[in-house]
Amino acid sequence: MARPCWRKIKTTCRFQLSRHLCSSTSLPSRPLSSPRRVVVTGLGMVTPLGCGVETTWKHLIEGKCGIRALTPDDLKMNAFDRETQMLTFDQLTSRVAAIVPCGTNPGEFNEDLWLNSKEHRSIARFISYALCAADEALKDAKWVPTEQEQKERTGVSIGGGTGSIRDILDAAQMICEKRLRRLSPFFIPRILINMASGHVSMKYGFQGPNHAAVTACATGAHSIGDAMRMVQFGDADVMVAGGTESSIDALSIAGFCRARALTTNYNSSPVEASRPFDCGRDGFVIGEGSGVLVLEELEHAKRRGAKIYAEICGYGMSGDAYHITQPHTDGRGAILAMTRALKQHYNILKGVAASQGMLGSNANVVASDITLLESYVLENSGLHPNQVDYVNAHATSTPLGDAIEANAIKSTFADHAASGALAFSSTKGAVGHLLGAAGAVEAIFTVLAIHHGTAPLTLNVTKPDPIFNNAFTPLTASKEMPLRAALSNSFGFGGTNACLLFASPS
Repeated sequence: MARPCWRKIKTTCRFQLSRHLCSSTSLPSRPLSSPRRVVVTGLGMVTPLGCGVETTWKHLIEGKCGIRALTPDDLKMNAFDRETQMLTFDQLTSRVAAIVPCGTNPGEFNEDLWLNSKEHRSIARFISYALCAADEALKDAKWVPTEQEQKERTGVSIGGGTGSIRDILDAAQMICEKRLRRLSPFFIPRILINMASGHVSMKYGFQGPNHAAVTACATGAHSIGDAMRMVQFGDADVMVAGGTESSIDALSIAGFCRARALTTNYNSSPVEASRPFDCGRDGFVIGEGSGVLVLEELEHAKRRGAKIYAEICGYGMSGDAYHITQPHTDGRGAILAMTRALKQHYNILKGVAASQGMLGSNANVVASDITLLESYVLENSGLHPNQVDYVNAHATSTPLGDAIEANAIKSTFADHAASGALAFSSTKGAVGHLLGAAGAVEAIFTVLAIHHGTAPLTLNVTKPDPIFNNAFTPLTASKEMPLRAALSNSFGFGGTNACLLFASPS
């Protein structure tokens, strides 16, 4: 009996609400809001080229390579007898790797300081790399807050690709040896990927967002992009963001070998093994390391007089929806990620222009407003999709992926790319593929390219892929040039794609 009455009430309410929304005088116009802008104020790195930003960048620009021959000891199979270690090594089809140099000399990763001390018993290698990189980034940013409110407004977003496979392998061996009662109580905390963020948060008392993305080889880029959004949305004023990886172990290398993802033709010449965009490429070189950036709200950075490397002003994401490891041949996923990063930058500028009274107060932007916006973009920021000066490509040195990405770049930038005005390169020729850390380390390379006005080279391009021509071709030597804006691409297994857009702070 009550149902017809309820229908009548609902219909009446819907009619009145519809009439209210359609009235031009019922609702006040909502002005476009100005988003919080995000800048990079600190950098930290642990890479196969060295420990520290200065060492790594110097070696990269000089054309040095951090890839070397793999040895049985590099696999760190300490829980297994020597015969098993050698049999395992002999069955690996790829025997080159990009390994972080360890030692106590400048530019080397100090294991005694970051990994083997008593306080670090619960820390796996991938966590220690993140702690080391975060320490450098925070010191670079001069951001070590002591006030409670500052700590509550500072968060961490550091992801990883695989965690600590080595710990899992050692634990499995204990089961085989019927010694499970001797399993370390720190086993679970050592393998959890979010513990990199957790340890950085605990070390410095940061009580803002504590986040960890896990998106295969796009992890580092997603972690930075997510952190950017957290600052934009007001969840934090400062975010410590990046990626970390320690995958030089028997099981990880064997797994990628079985997937036929790794290079096998250059075991006798390691420095030539990673050759993005070259005709001789046959797979990627597995690597390890960490990259961490300090992201900060622009006005917050200005108030404390922070050094600003660049502004992060675009974050594009997409999914291939195609295959577990291979991108679609049309490169649509990469194109979507790049164009979405550029579009987000446009929307940010629209908000800034509106806040400065350049657009009408109505939410519906008219044609004259668009003209004003374009003028604002060109005159005040100097940025336009065709004015991106450099792309740090994801290109990992695989036959299929490199060609698809190159075509995607050409499609996205059209004449700008075809004319040779757009510089692009893959830095994986020097550092290999750092998996979950790759996007973060390459984002730092992109920021440093803007900061120093130097686009880094691609190593080992002796015979470029036929898709290139004289004008559209990857850099084979580092090039000094003014960079107003640059993109960093990251793509991962499962068809996950991320693109970060950085711009000069000037």
